Amino acid sequence: MARAAAALRSDPAPGDADESLKDALSQTLDEARMVLPGVQALFGFQLIAVFNEGFERRLSDFEQDLHLVAIVLVTIAIALLMTPAAYHRQVDRRRATAEFLALASRLISGAMLPLAAGLAIDIRIVARLVTGEPLLATAIGVVVFALFVVLWFVFPQWRGARRHAAKR
Repeated sequence: MARAAAALRSDPAPGDADESLKDALSQTLDEARMVLPGVQALFGFQLIAVFNEGFERRLSDFEQDLHLVAIVLVTIAIALLMTPAAYHRQVDRRRATAEFLALASRLISGAMLPLAAGLAIDIRIVARLVTGEPLLATAIGVVVFALFVVLWFVFPQWRGARRHAAKR
């Protein structure tokens, strides 16, 4: 167990001199590949919901519009997640460059915000259907969005800052 903990501490962080650019790029693209199927499945379920018999009957016009906004946000997330692979195939074929690594990282990170918003909006819709309380449903949606923002943005930045400060 102690050996595993030591191995974890000795693993280079992405972008460190010990990690090759090629390895960092491979890891970044793998991260996008891991997230993408789940996002695409979510997108499929969002589309199916529109064709469900209860969509118009159980959702207000406002909630139907909210669902459309959620679908558009998830579509934006998919586009951002797929862009690094498309770009790499056309511009940096078989080359690992620091510029592409930075671009891919920004695109993948950028996909998380519209994904979080789209998920939170749909959670709000589901919460209203379950509870019948629009205010409670909105609060649940806001809490879910805040959770995503904290876990996907605030926490990594905080940990990175602590790691950076510890290296000084």
